[in-house]
Amino acid sequence: MPAPQVAAAQRSLAAVLRPGDRAVDATAGNGHDTEFLARRVGAAGRVVAVDAQAAAVAATDRRLRAAELGDRVALCHAGHEGLAALVPPSWTGRVRGVVFNLGYLPGSDANLITRPATTRKALDGARHLLEPGGRLAVVAYPGHGGGLEEAEAVATWAASATRAGDRVLALGRWRRGVSQRAPRLTVIERSWRSDEWPELVG
Repeated sequence: MPAPQVAAAQRSLAAVLRPGDRAVDATAGNGHDTEFLARRVGAAGRVVAVDAQAAAVAATDRRLRAAELGDRVALCHAGHEGLAALVPPSWTGRVRGVVFNLGYLPGSDANLITRPATTRKALDGARHLLEPGGRLAVVAYPGHGGGLEEAEAVATWAASATRAGDRVLALGRWRRGVSQRAPRLTVIERSWRSDEWPELVG
């Protein structure tokens, strides 16, 4: 059973994903989010799933094959900082949902982690892929080495998205009464900005 923050991230994306949509799993891991996205977009939809670890790509592939969903997903063995270049060019501005589940691959080397600098670059690329009304959900884990810095970097990045006009539906800041080690959920929804979408207006 997924952590409450992971389940909440999936619910936030389920609210906007439709059959035939495009979606991205920026940190495939063991494939749980990839499978969720593949089911939500349906047979006519497509998903790109990315992970820097070969073991994660292999685990995701096995999960998708077992669920008979492999034909809906393109798997990429690459770091998420190159996300924008890993999806088809036609997807730019037309992706409905992106998910990040940060940290390290469960059951593997806990020293192999996502890091603030590459995660920020990946978030910028993911935001650029989203269509107006599309959502980006991030679960960050401050409880491991380097995790707190990354969680704070994600929250700071999301706060900057509001200044660009996007809606922040959940901001993963620490709250009094909650363990500082607890996973943190951030969700943004891409805004409609005519100056950013010239090909879609006028």
